[in-house]
Amino acid sequence: MHLAPRALRRAVAAATIALLATAVGCAPQPEEKAAASPSGSTGTTCAKGELATKASGKLTIATDEPAYEPWFKDDKPANGKGFESAVAYAVAQQLGYDKSAVVWQSVPFNKAFAPGVKTFDFDINQVSISAERKKAVDFSSGYYDVRQAVIALKGSKAAKATSIADLKNLKLGAQVGTTSLNYISDVVKPSQEAAAFSKNDQAISALKNGQVDAIVTDLPTAFYVTAAQVPNAKIVGQFENQGGTPEQFGLVLDKGSALTSCVSSAVDALRKDGTLAKLEKQWLSDAVDAPVLK
Repeated sequence: MHLAPRALRRAVAAATIALLATAVGCAPQPEEKAAASPSGSTGTTCAKGELATKASGKLTIATDEPAYEPWFKDDKPANGKGFESAVAYAVAQQLGYDKSAVVWQSVPFNKAFAPGVKTFDFDINQVSISAERKKAVDFSSGYYDVRQAVIALKGSKAAKATSIADLKNLKLGAQVGTTSLNYISDVVKPSQEAAAFSKNDQAISALKNGQVDAIVTDLPTAFYVTAAQVPNAKIVGQFENQGGTPEQFGLVLDKGSALTSCVSSAVDALRKDGTLAKLEKQWLSDAVDAPVLK
């Protein structure tokens, strides 16, 4: 008499468990999906002024200190003057952030593209895009095509160089972590080890003091150095770009940042509508042709 009710209860329980299992398997799981998605992934919609930035409603942009001309004017990134300051604000506007919504932050050059979570939305500081750096950070599309140049004191042996071979026996220097330093080791391949400086102004001081025969910087910086910082120096020449793709500066973002595609789209739009070319002409007009060292 008791077997039938007991069997019935077991059957009902089993059916209930099966239904619950099916329901759980088919139900949406927002917590797991959210965990699998990049933080702030809603920013990939690129809704103007509504990106998943570090500070809500603000765009945090970083650069090094001091901020040199012609990239920045008067060491004040926030004034909108200088090529990179102007580009930063143009990108911000494309993303839907006006000047008052931009927050500037000081970050050392090497730290900008070192591994680790960033405190900024993007960094702009003459950082060349490279496969090695892409292992640690994201880059936007390139906003400037770069050439590297050699600076030496007028009247020196280095100032008379007309080829890469003429540079091989010289003491050369550049800022550590830069493409400029890479060009010395990979292109010039000098007979003595290059001097690496933590800051570009240290490299310039070394040139002034005769600690190095010549230094390597990007071409626009070279024009500024010779015009304003070391008037008794000259641009010896520039290097040809290595490989088929020109070296480019890119905006630096967190690895896997949800903002990368939006920032790249903004840079692409500025290139397409002529804004980048206009800003380059305005702020980097002195960077005309220099002799090519081969």
